[in-house]
Amino acid sequence: MSIISIWCRHKDDNIITVENQIPWDVPSDLARFRRLTMEKNIVVGRKTYENFPNRTLPKRRILVLTKNHHYEVSDRNNHDTVRNIRDFKDFEDNLYIAGGASIYELFLSKTRFMPDVIVDSVYLGNIESEDRNVIDISASVKIMEEKYFKLLDTYLEDNVETAIWIKKSDFVDQGLVREIISLIENK
Repeated sequence: MSIISIWCRHKDDNIITVENQIPWDVPSDLARFRRLTMEKNIVVGRKTYENFPNRTLPKRRILVLTKNHHYEVSDRNNHDTVRNIRDFKDFEDNLYIAGGASIYELFLSKTRFMPDVIVDSVYLGNIESEDRNVIDISASVKIMEEKYFKLLDTYLEDNVETAIWIKKSDFVDQGLVREIISLIENK
């Protein structure tokens, strides 16, 4: 199993949401996320899951990581709840971590579950965030900068710069990295 973390954050403050919404509307960023996660296993927290349109993403298996033992997903055929990160220890397929902030930080803080690859997209535009409910991933970005190295190439599209970070001193499946690059480049 490989673990891939995917996020889009604001350039200077690492904000990922304002008032529980992504504070930019960049269709190419959503298209890139769709390409990267299509037919994949996506891990999200409850709040992120509840912000998906109709609590689903077509053609993806969604794994909702929550401590709430009574939580029910909207589509029991394609979605599951997972109570503890350790429940992934015997998971064989790749996992794509898609937020929110506490889920990114949880995976990055557990050596056994640290992502092998981070797809780090950075929105370069301006957002309105003063005096509003914001969520940032600064703690996760700090871990990324300390424990990962950045591949040289970056990809700029519609004011979003995307870079790929690889976990230091660990084997990372190069076929997976090539696949991710191809999907980012939209080839």
